[in-house]
Amino acid sequence: MQYLSGASTGILVAGGNGNGTNSNQLYYPRGLLYDASTNSLLIANNRAHNIVRWVLGSSTWTLIVGSSTGVIGNTPQLLSYPTDVILDPFGNMYVSDEGNQRIQYFLAGQTNGSTVAGVTGITSTALGFFNTPSSVVMDSQYSLYVVEYINARVQ
Repeated sequence: MQYLSGASTGILVAGGNGNGTNSNQLYYPRGLLYDASTNSLLIANNRAHNIVRWVLGSSTWTLIVGSSTGVIGNTPQLLSYPTDVILDPFGNMYVSDEGNQRIQYFLAGQTNGSTVAGVTGITSTALGFFNTPSSVVMDSQYSLYVVEYINARVQ
């Protein structure tokens, strides 16, 4: 929903067609980022295992990374329950890939990611490992901070 300044009701801008993997649906969306350069929303489409771009005013999304049909995976191209997405100032994307216990980095325009934090598929309380990375942010020095839901900490 979009809530304009001073408005008492919102405007539907993405989804609203039930859960699913069709391009006019979202499937348990979690993270959300407004991209001013494209007037669009980047959405961590959790149960569809992808990141999609929904241009404001459009009725469908376009796939950025992951599977368009809900395929889960742990390869450089696939995701497992993504929960958050951020962009750095250069347009590169970082995804909190919760099911794979990692932060995936995608160069702008690329669909093959690399793991920059965590270890794919390994859950641990040890430093450098994650247990349910749910959110990621970047500071002005390009350092990443990751919230771990189960470990109740930020690394």
